[in-house]
Amino acid sequence: MRICFVLPTVNPSGGIKVALIYANKLAEMGHTVTVVSAKPEAPSFKQIVQSLFRLKLRTNAQWASFEGWSGDHLILSKPQLTEGSAFPDADVVVATWWETAEWVAHLHPTKGAKAYFIQGHEVFDNLPIDRVMATYRQPFHRIVISKWLMRTLQDTYGLDGLELVSNSYDSEQFYAVERNKALVPTVGFLYSETVAKGTDVVLGAIDLLKTRFPNIRVVSFGTAAPKSDLLLGTNFEFHLLPQQDAIRTIYSQCDVWIAGSRSEGFNLTALEAMACRTPLVSTRTGWPCDGVIDGQNGYLVGVDDVASLASVAEKVLELPNGDWQKMSLQAYETASSGSWEASAKAFETSLVKCVAQQSLRSPE
Repeated sequence: MRICFVLPTVNPSGGIKVALIYANKLAEMGHTVTVVSAKPEAPSFKQIVQSLFRLKLRTNAQWASFEGWSGDHLILSKPQLTEGSAFPDADVVVATWWETAEWVAHLHPTKGAKAYFIQGHEVFDNLPIDRVMATYRQPFHRIVISKWLMRTLQDTYGLDGLELVSNSYDSEQFYAVERNKALVPTVGFLYSETVAKGTDVVLGAIDLLKTRFPNIRVVSFGTAAPKSDLLLGTNFEFHLLPQQDAIRTIYSQCDVWIAGSRSEGFNLTALEAMACRTPLVSTRTGWPCDGVIDGQNGYLVGVDDVASLASVAEKVLELPNGDWQKMSLQAYETASSGSWEASAKAFETSLVKCVAQQSLRSPE
C-alpha cells in the first residue's frame, strides 16, 4: 500500500513518536510510506530568549535524526496543507491529530482513503474545542489506542466501528534486570507543562510522600526544563531530552513510577517504566486502566486525587523487598505481553480494511 501519515509537526512528543514508529514499521513491512508535516512557524524573539533560558531549543532536523525516520518527508506550508494538492497520491492517508484531521477531511479521493489515528480526547481549554470535537464526528476510519479512549469516544459521541490497536514499546531499548528496592526510596515521573498530563498532581503527591520519606529521591525527564518554582530540592534530578538509553536508566532506578494525567490516550512512558520492572501508580486514564491490576503490578486512583495517589505510592515504597520484587516482576510481565511488530500488523490490517471500505463506497 501507499500510506501517508500526516503530522502537525515533528518533535519528541509521545503521539508523534508513536505515529513515526508505525510509519517505520509499515515501511519495513514493504509499504511505501510518506510523512507529511507542517512547516514550523518561525519563533518570535521572546520565544527564542525563553527557549534558550530554559534549555528547550531544538530543531526538527535534530529530532528527525533521533527518531530514525529515513523515508520520504514532505514539509508543507499551512496554505499547502489546507489546499491539499501538494499531498502525494496514496491508498490511505492517516490523520494523527485534530488539526491534521481537518486537513485530511478536504483531500481529494486520489489522496487515499481517510483514516484517523486518534491518540487522545483532545478537548482542552487551550484548543478550539468545537473544532476538535467536530473531527471525531468526521466519517473517517477511526483507530484508537486504548480501551479507555474507545469508551470515552463511544460515550461522548455515540461512535461505533472504532478499532483498537494498542501501542507497545521497544524491548531492545526498555528493559531491566531483576533488582532490589533502592537503598533510598525513589520515585519517578514524566515532567510536562501540559495541564492534562497532571504534573501538578504528581508534585502534590510527592510533597505528601516527603512527610513519610524525608529523604525521598525524585527522578524525572521531559522535553521542557521545569520552571524554577517547581524544583523539588537537592534530591530532585531532572533530565532534559535524554537519549533512549538514559531513559531506561531513569526508569530502572525507581521503586515506583507515578502518572497523574487528567486525560491520556495511552501513556507510553507508563508502559516503558513497567517494562523496566518498575511498578506503576496512575490515575484512571489511558492504557493504565487496561494494564494495571491493583496490588499486583501497581495501583489506580481517581483523576486529580492527590491524596490517594500518594497513599498508593506509599504502599509500594513500604513493601518488603521480596514483595516489591514480585510486584516488579508482574509489572514487567504485563508490559512484555505485546510488541511493536504485533501492533504494526494490527495497524496494517486496520488500514487494509479502511482501503477496502473506501473501494466499496467508490466502486469506480
